[in-house]
Amino acid sequence: MVGGEERHSPTGQAALAEDPLPAVLAALDSSERGLSGEQARGRLQRTGPNEIAEVRRSPLLEFLGYFWGPIAWMIEVALVLSLLVRHWTDAAIIGVLLAMNGGVAFAEEHQAAGAIAALKQRLATTARVLRDGTWQTVAVRELVPGDVIRLRLGDVIPADARLLDSGGLDVDQSALTGESLPVGRGTGDVLYSGAVVVRGAADALVYATGAASFFGRTTALVQQAGTVSHFQRAVVKIGQYLIVAAIALVAVTVAVSVARGSRVLGVLEFALVVLIASVPVALPAVLSVTMAVGARQLARRQAVVSHLPAVEELGGIDVLCSDKTGTLTQNRLEVATPWAAPGIETPDLLGAAALASRAEDGDPIDLAVLAAASTDAPVDGRVMDFVPFDPVAKRAEATVAVADGGRFRVSKGAPQVIAALCAGDPAARRVATVAEDFAARGYRSLGVARTTGDAADDWRLLGVLPLADPPREDSADTVAAARALGLDVKMVTGDQVAIGREIARRIGLGERILPADTLTAAEETAAEETDGTVRHAAAADGREQQSPVARVEAADGFAQVFPEHKYTIVKLLQDRGHIVGMTGDGVNDAPALKQADAGIAVSGATDAARAAADVVLLAPGLSVIVDAIRQAREIFARMVSYATYRIAETIRVLLLITLAIVAFAFFPVTPVMIVFLALLNDGAILSIAYDHVRGADEPASWDMRTVMVIAAAIGLMGVAETFLLFALADQVFGLDRDLVRTLIYLKLSVSGHLTIFVTRTRHPFWTRPAPAPILLGAVLGTQIIATLIAVYGALMTPLGWGWAAAVWGYAIAWFLVEDRVKLAAHRWLDHHPRTGARTGGVPASRRAVRPADR
Repeated sequence: MVGGEERHSPTGQAALAEDPLPAVLAALDSSERGLSGEQARGRLQRTGPNEIAEVRRSPLLEFLGYFWGPIAWMIEVALVLSLLVRHWTDAAIIGVLLAMNGGVAFAEEHQAAGAIAALKQRLATTARVLRDGTWQTVAVRELVPGDVIRLRLGDVIPADARLLDSGGLDVDQSALTGESLPVGRGTGDVLYSGAVVVRGAADALVYATGAASFFGRTTALVQQAGTVSHFQRAVVKIGQYLIVAAIALVAVTVAVSVARGSRVLGVLEFALVVLIASVPVALPAVLSVTMAVGARQLARRQAVVSHLPAVEELGGIDVLCSDKTGTLTQNRLEVATPWAAPGIETPDLLGAAALASRAEDGDPIDLAVLAAASTDAPVDGRVMDFVPFDPVAKRAEATVAVADGGRFRVSKGAPQVIAALCAGDPAARRVATVAEDFAARGYRSLGVARTTGDAADDWRLLGVLPLADPPREDSADTVAAARALGLDVKMVTGDQVAIGREIARRIGLGERILPADTLTAAEETAAEETDGTVRHAAAADGREQQSPVARVEAADGFAQVFPEHKYTIVKLLQDRGHIVGMTGDGVNDAPALKQADAGIAVSGATDAARAAADVVLLAPGLSVIVDAIRQAREIFARMVSYATYRIAETIRVLLLITLAIVAFAFFPVTPVMIVFLALLNDGAILSIAYDHVRGADEPASWDMRTVMVIAAAIGLMGVAETFLLFALADQVFGLDRDLVRTLIYLKLSVSGHLTIFVTRTRHPFWTRPAPAPILLGAVLGTQIIATLIAVYGALMTPLGWGWAAAVWGYAIAWFLVEDRVKLAAHRWLDHHPRTGARTGGVPASRRAVRPADR
């Protein structure tokens, strides 16, 4: 079927991009005269419009999706039980927290749609197309394979095409492939949709449109890219632990209560109190607020967070994949140290090259030459006639008049062309060797020649200028600082291997720069390893062979990459257990930015890159990333502190209530007391978002084993000390059971807030950094309120000041013991490391940052 779906397959597109032009014209049933209107309409029906289709989801369904999950289920069950037993205050509080959890998540999660919209905006809207033998202007969405289009200076190429004319074009595809310089395109060469014509005019044959085009494949990657953040996994895992515990203990509580003949409403009350005690209702909200506060702090450091979980991911990345052009480099051409022909001085070489350049054209090569000449070379003479660079002749030429009335001509262009021009000059024989040497160092070469008079064939070689996109001044320091933070930095560029290797060498990154074709073998190896079918045999010399995947992991960077390659790099590294950060600025970076754990759009990035990224940098270069990572690790430390505290408190209250009901038929706290605990303690703990902490020197990760062990140790200690208090109050002092409940309430409140000072560091609680004043103030203020409630009996039996003072003293004494228990638990963990396992997708061999690493 001509123009049919089979040519929109990957195999068909590859053939149309590589086959000789006559074969492509035959396959598309087209010619250099284009299509007829009838042919175009038929193909449009079969292939569909030349546009990027969006998959839209109902905003309501998206919003409701945030109320599905372990913690959400627990909160929702607690809400239903509150309504059944008519605890309206409890129901209102739980409902507000549930809505807040879902609302914050919904507001922060809208990335792919924005990225696709930005991609669409970059495409052209109309095109000149040859149909029925005449040139017509049609909407770009109406282009079909087989159309012949006219391209001129400044045009955005509207579809993938093959160049028909011998005139040639220069196109800027840096936003697509990352190449820092415009590339020349001759007859039969491929032109990618989204590239911009910067020189020349020509006709081209469209061979791929819509989803089958370069832009379409990039968009498909953006749509399928994405990963669940380690923060979200951690919250789900915490919820799974607690929901199992809650179900088991609620079942025990209900069974015992029913066996004792309790009324149904009373049993529901028991279940409600146990459930409210076990559900970390505020956990998602507090962690989200902590990240939101951290995001504002990052914004002050010129890093705008568009996706809240990225705050946590920034602190955890151990591999940073950095785009080269405009990120590690300045994205402008610069003339390096030139090679001058024998007898020629460098100032004369640069001066002649400047005469063959023109600033008003805005050509990046001309501007680089003029910039170099302005400080180092006198410009001798006045340009009488100027012939701009011609993609066919591959050189520019100027006729220059000098003060004595004489004239000469100067020319600059491709080294081989200039060498041929100077065939009579012996120095021209060295041009090829010099150009090869420059190319090996990552430079693009530019030959320069001049005549000694008006004779057309009297050309003399002046030298060769090396051109390169120089590194940013802060790139080397940024790479060193990132490595000091435990990051493995990898360059990812669309430029040639030699260019990437030279830049990597100059910024201290290393010289193991792999070509993109390595990634294909790595992908195949990774798939086989997943199936368990690959076993790497020993090499002939007895050493183990390094698999392609391992080479990717060990590489310092990758060159000649396309969007699918960047996406593959991120996926391969993630599959190897790494948390990957990806920086970029172009359309070509959008899929990888979306897939990365932390996608970072650098200053000056395209709209597509900004929309796909999690973090957008406002300051140029990568130096701001170092500050952002340090800040993110501090934020991560606060989140782990809170998670450990919250789980410990859940264990403390949950076990206390269950054991008291089962063992003593005693309800230790009332539902109102549970609500007071939730409001005062979790409300004040929001201030942990401002706490003073010290971020880790290595990538952070959720080590759930450490979190659960420390939380369990502290929580079980809390249960034991509370039962001891109950025994003393009930058996020794013979207090009334209602008074004992108030006593236990105040103990849980005071001890709960003291716990945060235990969990905020793995060292003794008094070590630096000291708690933030706002945290101390919030804890002190809420505990004064809790004490007044207990002393004067707000919705509970009054305790009195004497017993309140005794509870405070008791809680502080056990706080000191809990701190020692924490230290002992950490020592046990340090002597019993977890091996051969992964936590949250991170290899156990990578040292996980525990709450203690602060």
